[in-house]
Amino acid sequence: MISFIKKSLIVLFLFVATFCGYVAFINLNAKNMTIRQMILKATYPVFMWWTNVKKINTQAVSSTTNKSIVSFYSLTAMSNNGEALDFSSLKGKKVMLVNTASDCGYTNQYADLQKLHEEYKEKLVLIGFPANDFKEQEKGSDEEIASFCKLNYGVTFLIMKKSVVKKGVEQNSVYQWLSDASKNGWNNKQPAWNFCKYIVDENGELTHFFGATISPLSKEVLNAIE
Repeated sequence: MISFIKKSLIVLFLFVATFCGYVAFINLNAKNMTIRQMILKATYPVFMWWTNVKKINTQAVSSTTNKSIVSFYSLTAMSNNGEALDFSSLKGKKVMLVNTASDCGYTNQYADLQKLHEEYKEKLVLIGFPANDFKEQEKGSDEEIASFCKLNYGVTFLIMKKSVVKKGVEQNSVYQWLSDASKNGWNNKQPAWNFCKYIVDENGELTHFFGATISPLSKEVLNAIE
């Protein structure tokens, strides 16, 4: 019995040591990350696999025939650096809008979103909307969010000021439009978690909603952009 316990403890120690080494390796270039954030980054592939298996946050809906009642191009939002973004400047390009967070199992999607931005920047405008709506996974200030995104994921796409994306009196005007069929023409679905994705086409019409588990680089998302 004692021998079995010793062997179990040795195996446990080796597992913990190996896992810690793996986390440290994955985060060699991490800047000002918490231990939680480093673990989440290291375990992201497993997390994505598990949520896909369990069909968690895998919703996807689309419509290419409905017309918006309120123009997408009438909206404005405040960027992370304090500059106003007039959505009329987005005419002629597809737009992806994603609610983001720094302490979420999906946070590593920042890396995938940046790859998407770099590959499709001639035809796609990508906009992140940090929000603390789900389990308080975005507690940082706008300055801290900007620093985290830039230092750890090289983010160069647009990041807005932190706001509320869930339905309610404080919901920002952009997400009011995205989640209200009386404004966008067909969709009432609000974000169910961090990193849900909405796609608006070149004419300002909402065409797709993708749940958080669907990767920004998935075939479904890329087909919606093409």
